[in-house]
Amino acid sequence: MNRKPLNAPTRAFRTGEVIFREGDPPADEAFMIHIGRVEVRKQVGAEERLLRVLVKGELLGELGLFGNSPRSATAQAETDAELLILGRDSLQALTETNPSAAAAFFHAMVHVFMERLRRSTQQVAEATRWGLEATGLDVQTR
Repeated sequence: MNRKPLNAPTRAFRTGEVIFREGDPPADEAFMIHIGRVEVRKQVGAEERLLRVLVKGELLGELGLFGNSPRSATAQAETDAELLILGRDSLQALTETNPSAAAAFFHAMVHVFMERLRRSTQQVAEATRWGLEATGLDVQTR
């Protein structure tokens, strides 16, 4: 079934179209993928590296809802995509009109943040190990 939630605003992107770029000004919206796939990339030195490919049901750009810092990565449609728009005003209205639904949403967001933090911690550990190996230092594994 490919129905979108009732009254959810959407935005369509063509294959290769940039949704937002790393360093773009803060935004008051995030997206949930309804159709398609989205690549998330990060500038690392002189190269842009693929961090992840997101699929239906996954969130992107959520830091814009909770922080006031520039976009932390670039998001680009890997395929034609339709994204549900999650705006700060909509979340505020949900909190006021349906607190239990808002609580469920924020609970789910905590799980998203925890998984991304876990993945980032693993990437830092791996990069540290690579750096130590590259310098010839002894890397002990337990």
